[in-house]
Amino acid sequence: MTVDQVQPRGTSTLCAEGVRVAYGPVVALRDVSLTVHPGEFLAVTGPSGAGKSSLLWALGGALRPQAGVVTYGDEAIGDREGASRAGIVLVPQGNGLATTLTAMENALVPLLVAGVDPNEAHDRVQAALTAVGLEDSGNHLIEELSGGQQQRVAVARALATRGDIILADEPTSDLDSVNRERVMTLLREESAAGALVIMATHDPEAAAQTDAELALDEGAMSWKRPQPHRSPD
Repeated sequence: MTVDQVQPRGTSTLCAEGVRVAYGPVVALRDVSLTVHPGEFLAVTGPSGAGKSSLLWALGGALRPQAGVVTYGDEAIGDREGASRAGIVLVPQGNGLATTLTAMENALVPLLVAGVDPNEAHDRVQAALTAVGLEDSGNHLIEELSGGQQQRVAVARALATRGDIILADEPTSDLDSVNRERVMTLLREESAAGALVIMATHDPEAAAQTDAELALDEGAMSWKRPQPHRSPD
């Protein structure tokens, strides 16, 4: 069951136009342009170093492109704070959790900072932890959890946020087959509820469960499986 079956989601598209990202002489993204609609579940694939993480970070406002623009609806996404206010949730590779906090606290703090009522925030986090199979691990410190459990906490934090957009960087990389399917089911349910979901992944089985697949190679994009609203190139 989805964490959020009734929460209304955004109606705007997320667009990248001519996005270029470079780290010194190394170009991570080369003139990337795409439009993703609410309710779509997009996989971004490619070898290590292809630019997958850079794309998600640029879309999520955590990385400023050297050229091009990212917009959500009519608003340009210029930084992570603005993206977060717009409802863009980023699940970073490596989970980005605070090791000195519990699983519950890691998911709870962003909601409280955003002004969510404490009781509602607690209920949302508990529901999210239950959804990822960690209902009994909320009081465990992050450093007490396995890598796969930490990854599921990061997913639970994103689900509890109830964002209009979920950008998930390798959310299944440390998971066994059962928990990989659990996370994929939850992401598909978020998409079905109207969220816009973009997942970077090395996992072809996970990528195959999405609506479309964008491939990156040395920062250049191509459509391996076009979006439903696109015609094949």
